[in-house]
Amino acid sequence: MARRPCYPEGFPLLPMSEPGSPSAGARFERLLELMARLRAPGGCPWDREQTFESIKPYTLEETYEVLDAIDRQDWPALAEELGDFLLQAVFYAEIAREKGLFDVSDALDHINAKLVRRHPHVFGNGSARTADEVKQRWDEIKKDEKAKPQGLLDGVPRAQPALAEAAQISSKAAGAGFDWEKLEDVLDKVREELEELKQAANAAEREDELGDLLFTIVNVARFLKVDPEQALRRTNRKFRERFGYVESELAKRGRTVRESAAAEGIRELEALWQEAKCRNRS
Repeated sequence: MARRPCYPEGFPLLPMSEPGSPSAGARFERLLELMARLRAPGGCPWDREQTFESIKPYTLEETYEVLDAIDRQDWPALAEELGDFLLQAVFYAEIAREKGLFDVSDALDHINAKLVRRHPHVFGNGSARTADEVKQRWDEIKKDEKAKPQGLLDGVPRAQPALAEAAQISSKAAGAGFDWEKLEDVLDKVREELEELKQAANAAEREDELGDLLFTIVNVARFLKVDPEQALRRTNRKFRERFGYVESELAKRGRTVRESAAAEGIRELEALWQEAKCRNRS
């Protein structure tokens, strides 16, 4: 979270893991105690005024910070970010406990029971030889658990990044047989959508056709078994690095990107961009 919790005076944290140090369970109990103390009368004013709604932006922020640490393979940072991520769940659970809705034990019971229930090949008599079979069985069990019949796509959350939603929607539809036969068919659809985008006559049509194109590209990723979110994050990181190199080299020449574009057009920028690409490959 952008704002770190203010730990109460006289409430020390446990030491880092070492031989003879408290178990993970004891450390989790301490986190619950800390959260309850922060929210209690006389605790932290900031923590006390938070609600389910106010914490949501921090949850999203922490999710992306976890992904960023993984992308950078910064394992000490990942350990820290996972702690921040865990705090989100504990924060929500403490607010719920105060309102008499449920507590963290209920959340733990739900996930423990779900893991056992949806892995009969591990905890029961079921069988699953491949990851694809496991996923198919997971989806079947999840569908059976629903209290009332739902449309195939109703279980896909709407409140998530559009790229992730598109990936889940297309995967669900494909699992039901609504799919192209081969990758080349999807690539043909990409070319078709590109042409329709070129022919769009106004802003509304351009938005509509661009959405169709992006959705089709997500399906290309599915055929290639590539996570589109991860692929785009990798490209974003690569662009940052290359653009940073261009800026750095121009700074040595006493110019900015804007000044170079005005004086040299794209020629100098393209040359530096190619240098940056070569550096990435070396």
